[in-house]
Amino acid sequence: MPAVYMPMSIAGGPGIPSIAMLGPPVAAMSYVVRSATSPTRLLSAVRGAINDVDATLAISQVSTLEEIVGRASAQMAFTMVLITIAAGVALLLGLIGIYGVISYIVSQRAGEIGVRIALGAQPGSVVGLILRQGGIVALAGIVVGFGAALAGSRLVESLLYGVSPRDPAIFALTTLMLLVVALLACWLPARRAARINPVETLRVG
Repeated sequence: MPAVYMPMSIAGGPGIPSIAMLGPPVAAMSYVVRSATSPTRLLSAVRGAINDVDATLAISQVSTLEEIVGRASAQMAFTMVLITIAAGVALLLGLIGIYGVISYIVSQRAGEIGVRIALGAQPGSVVGLILRQGGIVALAGIVVGFGAALAGSRLVESLLYGVSPRDPAIFALTTLMLLVVALLACWLPARRAARINPVETLRVG
């Protein structure tokens, strides 16, 4: 907020006639001390310095700059914690969802995978097949999400500090992390698919 600093000689206060009040009344003042010493060790020295100026002045509140900044940003910090928790839950749900879908696809294609292995397909090629198919779908979802994030970045600009709402590094890191998570969710059922016994699969088929 805008602030104006005025000398006490023109400010209103106790003992000053109203005709002499050229500035706003002063009911309280802030005394700021900057030091490398611990604030708790300075308290007695600060009280002594104020008493030397006016022994009738009382110190009502003593706090450090870190405490003031912490109180001012407490609501914002709480909001960011909630957003972080929500993002983590969303990422976990996405991981579970991708794993469930790929697992279902693998179970439906167990016969096909068994035939591939019976005809000489290597387990690595089976894993690669599942990863490619799942990765394409995940990449398409990431592209759509990337566009939605760009469109909605302005909505969270007020919650950001020291970073642009469209920071390329943040977007690149997030995209890479989501792709790795998606591939991990695809790799787990793909590894199980590579272990399918073609004899049992063909017998069931």
